[in-house]
Amino acid sequence: MGGASALPAAMGRVASYAFWCPDGKALAEFYAAALDWKVVQEFPDESGVPTAFLVTDGSTTFVFYTAKGFTAPNWPEDELPFHLDLAFDDAAAAEQRLLELGATKPDHQPGGEHWTVLLDPSGQPFCISAGWPQGA
Repeated sequence: MGGASALPAAMGRVASYAFWCPDGKALAEFYAAALDWKVVQEFPDESGVPTAFLVTDGSTTFVFYTAKGFTAPNWPEDELPFHLDLAFDDAAAAEQRLLELGATKPDHQPGGEHWTVLLDPSGQPFCISAGWPQGA
């Protein structure tokens, strides 16, 4: 038997989170600026045109993929299969900065005082807050 740190061969881990959007480079740059991360790599399509862009902080990686047929959800009418929840020490200051970076704030705000919904430049909703209480 292997040591205590050995993982079973079938055990997986999340390598990255991928997002489809109309302009992968623009959305990668938005989230890199929003999170103070870096765009670290581009991947071309079969024609050599960069279409996928990796953004990371060194431990978590997002991939933003240019999808020609992408349509943003019509939120809140459309249910979302998933969305990002981003935590900031100062959520109010972060909201202002994200709006300056190109996010928009929809009228529908279901989070009350707990979180704020914004739309990224591709029209996809994400939430910002001061984070969840420890142990939640």
